[in-house]
Amino acid sequence: MFLAALLLAGLAACAKPLTVEQRVIATIRNMEASIEAGERRAFMGHIAGDFKGQRESMNRDQVRAMVVFQLNRHKNLQAQLFPIHVTETGKNTAKAVFRALVTGGPGWIPESGQVYEFDTRWILTDDEWLLQSANWTPATLEG
Repeated sequence: MFLAALLLAGLAACAKPLTVEQRVIATIRNMEASIEAGERRAFMGHIAGDFKGQRESMNRDQVRAMVVFQLNRHKNLQAQLFPIHVTETGKNTAKAVFRALVTGGPGWIPESGQVYEFDTRWILTDDEWLLQSANWTPATLEG
């Protein structure tokens, strides 16, 4: 995933600038790769300092604690992201919605998994897209 984002960025250097959609998707893919590699700090580097999640009941520190817990609980944490739909919502802001199948377990074969629907908001800060808010709910693969 990281390699794909890097390749996309390299190609962009030779072509026109990346769109908001391409940049937000690349950031989401980098976050996915960081989690799968167990790189909590890299993952958290994409989350804004004033992050609010789950209808403002969760802050950045609570996300960090949740990530540490999940990485300690599941040696092999994986995510399969379904189409990511990005909409520019204003100057330097965007919205991305998608589904993700998250699986985990102590070995190569997942022991647990769940599909989630994500509704995320992004902000451009210092030329980086940061996750400003996220809400997620359990979902099914149907529909």
